[in-house]
Amino acid sequence: MDYTVNDKLSVRPITMDDTDLIVEWRNKPRIMNNFLIREPITREDHERWMRDKVGSGLVRQFIITEHTAGGDRPIGSVYVRDIDMDARTAEYGIFIGEDEALGHGYGNDIVNWAVDYARELGLGTFSLRVLSGNEPAIRSYTQAGFEQVSIEADYIDGRDLIHMERKL
Repeated sequence: MDYTVNDKLSVRPITMDDTDLIVEWRNKPRIMNNFLIREPITREDHERWMRDKVGSGLVRQFIITEHTAGGDRPIGSVYVRDIDMDARTAEYGIFIGEDEALGHGYGNDIVNWAVDYARELGLGTFSLRVLSGNEPAIRSYTQAGFEQVSIEADYIDGRDLIHMERKL
């Protein structure tokens, strides 16, 4: 099922056909620099993720699609992971893979959509982890109502790991 975010964006469930795009995006230095796992991923890594995480329902991952005059194009991915319906918790994650899609406020649009989606799932708490220095993401999350709950100092490469949550 596709979801309309606004007149510029929609999201659709990820498929195995998206593997090449995900591998390309995830291996961009700009994206790897802000991920907790810093090693490049392979096609096999992503296929395993799809089987083990997405296929099992532990992760609901989507492709973000931008609507342009020239047609729709995939620009990134958003996911809700570690879904625990008993505890009513899950973790949020996003990346914009296409460089020219940065700076348009799409991250803000998607985080707000994801909060609504998590609420519809029946979750009570939505969490995320972000590395210090990723100021655009931290601003976006704060504007969407996430609050810092803890910090792991010097988590990786001298950067702190900031844990944020939002009650739904």
